[in-house]
Amino acid sequence: MKVILASIFVFSKPVFQTSSNIEVRLSNSSEKLSDKSSIRILLTVLVMIVLQFSVASQEPTDSSSFNPKRFVPAVTAGSVIAGGSLIGLHTTWYSEFEREKFHLFNDGKQWLQMDKVGHSCAAYYVGLFCGRSLEWTGVAKKKAVIAGGSIGLGYLTAIELMDGYSSGWGFSMGDMAANIGGTGLYVAQELAWNEQRIQLKYNFIPSDYASYRPETLGVGFFPQALKDYNGQAYWLVTNPGYWKADSSWPKWLNLAVGYSADGMTGGTVNSFPLLENGDVIPTFERTRQYYLSVDIDLFQIEARRNWFKVLRSFVGFVKIPAPAIGINSNGNLLLEIR
Repeated sequence: MKVILASIFVFSKPVFQTSSNIEVRLSNSSEKLSDKSSIRILLTVLVMIVLQFSVASQEPTDSSSFNPKRFVPAVTAGSVIAGGSLIGLHTTWYSEFEREKFHLFNDGKQWLQMDKVGHSCAAYYVGLFCGRSLEWTGVAKKKAVIAGGSIGLGYLTAIELMDGYSSGWGFSMGDMAANIGGTGLYVAQELAWNEQRIQLKYNFIPSDYASYRPETLGVGFFPQALKDYNGQAYWLVTNPGYWKADSSWPKWLNLAVGYSADGMTGGTVNSFPLLENGDVIPTFERTRQYYLSVDIDLFQIEARRNWFKVLRSFVGFVKIPAPAIGINSNGNLLLEIR
């Protein structure tokens, strides 16, 4: 049974410090925060996998026929999961920080805005799966789309509000704007075209920078895929056939425009000059990167085997690595597999 599990999908904020007088060795408290951030991100990715599987496995329903036998359990389960996750975050994470008056936190310059694009991607999928969950219960299409987007944005806003009262964080207007943008991308397309012609996708190619700041950028493939923004890329993906009715363009082959960043060992500046063994971290130039590539839409390939249905359910939000041409903020040409 599909439930509104997507309401607990949210990208976590990595832990970092940016002042020029930072100590070379991270404090124990910072290391603990980084560990908690990793756990939070891992849980959200696991939820995303469950969501992809559940969405792909559901049989279609007639949205004109409301089904209370689906609606009541779905909404109940979704409410319990969303409420429980918020309580869990408050008791296991925010409780370690003092509660303060509501305050703002300006993190707009950090990680060359890669974290903000991540927030948009999270909000996009939260709204998408909440909306599809409601459609599955028989809620009318337009109502399901608006309610799904509102539920997803409401959940993400609740987390931002908890940040706003925490001494360890603060309410980020940049995060909130990114959340609204991701939700808007989902809702606007459903209302305008009744489909998602432009998708937000993610992929990751390991970078060399994590070896210099493993406590912040992760150790091993999966932690780095969640924490190392140097290796991440976010993509706007579409198929030319959406825009021309008689197009002969293959439905499974999409075009993708991507954004990434490189050279980052700290949030705002690379102000961590020494490794724990005393070696000096090289000086890296922080650059933005823009790509043009292709993507394979696995959902447009006929699934003759159950294993393929499961596979595409697990990786449906991932842009398949492919040759890409790009340019960075210094004007240098990039030819990569991305």
